[in-house]
Amino acid sequence: MTSQAEAFYEREADDRFLPTEYTRGPWDAGSQHAGPPAALLALAVEQRRGARPDARIARLTYEIVRPVPIRPLTVATRVLRSGRTVELVEAVLTPDDGREVMRATALLMKTVPDSVPQVSPGLRVPGPSEAPVREFFPVPWEQGYHTAMEVRFAAGSFLEPGPAAAWMRMRVPLVAGEEIAPLSRVLTAADSGNGVSAQLDFHRYVFINTDLTVSLHRHPEGEWVCLDARTMVDGAGIGLAESALHDEKGPLGRGIQSLYVAPRV
Repeated sequence: MTSQAEAFYEREADDRFLPTEYTRGPWDAGSQHAGPPAALLALAVEQRRGARPDARIARLTYEIVRPVPIRPLTVATRVLRSGRTVELVEAVLTPDDGREVMRATALLMKTVPDSVPQVSPGLRVPGPSEAPVREFFPVPWEQGYHTAMEVRFAAGSFLEPGPAAAWMRMRVPLVAGEEIAPLSRVLTAADSGNGVSAQLDFHRYVFINTDLTVSLHRHPEGEWVCLDARTMVDGAGIGLAESALHDEKGPLGRGIQSLYVAPRV
C-alpha cells in the first residue's frame, strides 16, 4: 500500500504515513533509502505533543535495525529524560507487522538567541551555483530517491572513487501538503555520505551503513545541503563514512555512518 503523492510520504493519520515510490533506494526495489525515514523520525520529534518551543535538536543517532520496507509506517515517540537545559527523546518507526525497522535518539538543548558569541569555522566549499549537475549511478528503476533529489558535485562524483563534495536538494516535500522543515532537508541527504564518497566498486562490494549520527551546531538555512564526505575501510570489513555538512551559509555540523563492507555474492 503506497501513495501516488508528489512527496516522499503522505500523512494518513498523525502518526501513520504512506510512502511513495520516491522513497525507494538504489539497492533494493522493496526498500526505502534511509534518508527519508530518518527525516520522518526527526519531524516526529519536532512535532510531538508537548515539544518545548525553546529546545532545538543538536544531535540525532539512528539505529537501522533492518531495511525499511516501502509499506505504511507508524511513528511513536517518548521522552527518555527531560531536564532544565537538555531533553532526550526517542522515536521508533514500525511497519504494520510491528517489527521495528529504525530507531532515533534525539538530544535537544535549550536555546536562548544571542546569549553567547557566535563562533563558526570559516571553511567553505564551492556553492551549488558553482557545482555541475551530476546524475546518480545507474539505477534499475525509473522512480526513487535518485529522481527525488537534485545532486550537484563541487568535487568528485558518484562514479569516481574517493572523497566528494555533493550538494543535494529535495525536489519533492517530505510529507505531501506540508512545508519542508529545515532539519528535514539535512536528514534526507545525510544518509548519502557513504554513497557519494564510496571507495569501492559498488558492483563488487556492499558498503551498507547500519547507523547514522548527525550533530548540528546551528539550524540549517535554505534548500541546499552539502555533504563533504570521505570513506575509510578496514580490510576486515568495517568502514566509516564521515560528512562535513554545509548549507549555503557555511558549515553546520557532521554526519557519521558505520559501514558493513563485504564482497557481493
